Amino acid sequence: MSALPVVLAGARGHGRWHVANIRRLERAGLVRLAGICELTPLTEQEAGGELPEQSADFGALLDSTGARVAVVCTPIPTHTDLALTAARRGVHLLLEKPPAPSYAEFRRMADGVAATGVACQVGFQSLGSHAVPAIRELVAEGAIGEIAGVGGAGAWVRDEAYFRRAPWAGRRRLDGADVVDGALTNPLAHAVATALALGGTTRAEDVTGIETELSHANDIEADDTSCVRIATARGHRVTVAATLCAQRAAEPYVLLHGGSGRITFWYKQDRILLQRGGHGPEEYQYGRTDLLENLVDHLTTGAALLVPPDETGAFMRVVEAIRTAPDPDPLPAAAWHRVPGESRRVVPGVDGLVAAAADTLSLYSELGAPWAPRTEHALNEVGAR
Repeated sequence: MSALPVVLAGARGHGRWHVANIRRLERAGLVRLAGICELTPLTEQEAGGELPEQSADFGALLDSTGARVAVVCTPIPTHTDLALTAARRGVHLLLEKPPAPSYAEFRRMADGVAATGVACQVGFQSLGSHAVPAIRELVAEGAIGEIAGVGGAGAWVRDEAYFRRAPWAGRRRLDGADVVDGALTNPLAHAVATALALGGTTRAEDVTGIETELSHANDIEADDTSCVRIATARGHRVTVAATLCAQRAAEPYVLLHGGSGRITFWYKQDRILLQRGGHGPEEYQYGRTDLLENLVDHLTTGAALLVPPDETGAFMRVVEAIRTAPDPDPLPAAAWHRVPGESRRVVPGVDGLVAAAADTLSLYSELGAPWAPRTEHALNEVGAR
């Protein structure tokens, strides 16, 4: 098999991870970095080796390099148009999460890509974890009884500079276009997508209602401390709580509540803890399949894609509920403080609230957070469009 030529759009910021990953697969003989699309060309050091062809014109670069695969890691509002630019040329896609800033843009992308027949993988790397099928098997075997609900918790630390890293950072809209760069839709999007997936709620029609509580301690437009509760066609609830204003950074996790036990999945570590009646706690560590490698495998051997667009439809319903909710409430000055010397804002007690939300499937307001915003309900009509 000859190495597949790959073009990367967006090679700085998070794109640096993709540069390193493509180089890794290049050394394995699976792909070849044929081009980089950036407004400012990369240096040889940034490119991690010999410079490939570079251009700020994505379509022209795809044409001139003969790319078979494009990796799109650009600002969220550009995803749909760039994905369609590649698809119309027959170029297969790895599209970073979130795949689009609105459900309408997601459908335009997913339907447009499907019409061309190219393969598209959405970059929820946690869904490449071998723990995911292992957890599904445990649930199917009845290890924890019937699923009663799923919780997700993400308590992260981000300094104020994080929200100035790009013009779209911390924004809900920019120059009239949706961005929706909130805690649940971008940095901790994996917590939402993974919680939905483990509960068997992946497609848009699997979501029957959504409640949101969105707020921010930082001087931004989007949310940095928020939670969402999703009603599902399977009859259970999925509650995910997130903050970028934690007192201490913690590993994010998803918690499956069963009738006779529970499973905790630390998705960045590919590690699970199984707790059930009549047994001691059981901990397991798993490997992970890289999503670009899986895409290459799909193209060369017919292996199933791990994260095709329609399997992220439920996540995009959550993005849409957050997009259409009233703008997040600024937390009162008494609810947060700056950490001396670290230039970051902390909401005291939020670490515990995030964990409690995942544990009880409750919203911040139900847990008694004095600063919790009003709950916005988007029930019933969610699955009607």
